[in-house]
Amino acid sequence: MPEETKKISIIGLGLIGGSIAKGLKKTELALELTAYDKDEVLIKALDEGIIDRKLASMKDALSADVIFLCLPVELSLEHLKEFAPLLNEGQIITDVSGVKGIFQSEWEKIESAGTYFGGHPMTGKEKGGYDNSDPLLFENSVYILSNRYKENILMPDFVKIIDSLGARITLLDPYLHDRVVANVSHLPQVLSVALVNCAAKKENGTNFTDFAAGGFRDMTRIASSDFSIWEKVIQYNKEEILNAVRSLKKEIDLMEEYIVKNNVENLAH
Repeated sequence: MPEETKKISIIGLGLIGGSIAKGLKKTELALELTAYDKDEVLIKALDEGIIDRKLASMKDALSADVIFLCLPVELSLEHLKEFAPLLNEGQIITDVSGVKGIFQSEWEKIESAGTYFGGHPMTGKEKGGYDNSDPLLFENSVYILSNRYKENILMPDFVKIIDSLGARITLLDPYLHDRVVANVSHLPQVLSVALVNCAAKKENGTNFTDFAAGGFRDMTRIASSDFSIWEKVIQYNKEEILNAVRSLKKEIDLMEEYIVKNNVENLAH
């Protein structure tokens, strides 16, 4: 018997949403892909054969088996709260946001017959938008899924969809996720900006950054990321980011102490 076609709707065909659509279109899974975005984006995706049909409104996604919210974090959260009470049994809604605790907290306040699987693909590019989306974006990258509903009967079907993108799936508690990414993703972003600001000095007509080599560029590359994306991430993960910043400050204070005391041995570790 042929595999039943699964209907998937993607709200937001930016870098991540567009890459999900392009990646899924390359798989052997029986899928019908629909999407909602600006009309010019939808027309392009339709002309390229990436989606099968464009949605006239976001709420049209409620006819799908799986809904991907691929919007800026605050909009994904807003539409999770809007759509959750309207879901039927067997429907899945997921997001791709860089914070997970706030989504889990909001979901648990809502009466819904559907299922929520929080998701966070740990991949990206400096430039966003559909034109920069890539079907190989998730290849061998970590895709974090909430472990809160790992026993749910729908989980294997959803994992199969994510797995088809070539990602390495890791199940993680959503609140632990926020502590982890605060240290390995959000802190580097803040630090990158701080390094750029620190080096933006000028003395006797000489710009310090004119002499920046590859090491400096590697460490500050992400400072040019779109701040509109990071603004809400920092807001929603504020406490964990502050804890990470405080931890880094302690390390820097130690480094300063070692340098003052010429403690080369400890600096080497």
